[in-house]
Amino acid sequence: MGVIAMDIKQITLYYSSQNSIGKQLNAYVESSGKDHLTIDISKTNVTGTQWAELADGLTKNISDLVNTEHPDFKEAYGETSVDLDDDGWLKILNKNPSFLKNAIVIKGEDFIELTSASDFKKYMDPDSTGFEKPYK
Repeated sequence: MGVIAMDIKQITLYYSSQNSIGKQLNAYVESSGKDHLTIDISKTNVTGTQWAELADGLTKNISDLVNTEHPDFKEAYGETSVDLDDDGWLKILNKNPSFLKNAIVIKGEDFIELTSASDFKKYMDPDSTGFEKPYK
């Protein structure tokens, strides 16, 4: 059993308000008319267990959640490949929330990584579930 509550009737958004896409996605979720929970990782501490669950739900490694192409990341950690264990990547995400590569939406048991604000609109569906499953 995970620590993140999953409800088919609620949209949960993990995002960073330190980037424009995160701000736009938050606005879309807030105005969707759906039950929602928004978690701004720049203001709310996300635990290592939650990060691990988010990565697992996306079938990714924790390192895949970090935007290593971000200019500030490259300035801090260099241009070459960074080799860290999960604890190291967790510290980066907690210390630098703006390094979150993409926002993450959870609806029921579906975890979806959103790369743009228009992605959220693409997954919204006017049917009774209110959410489309992405093609995998």
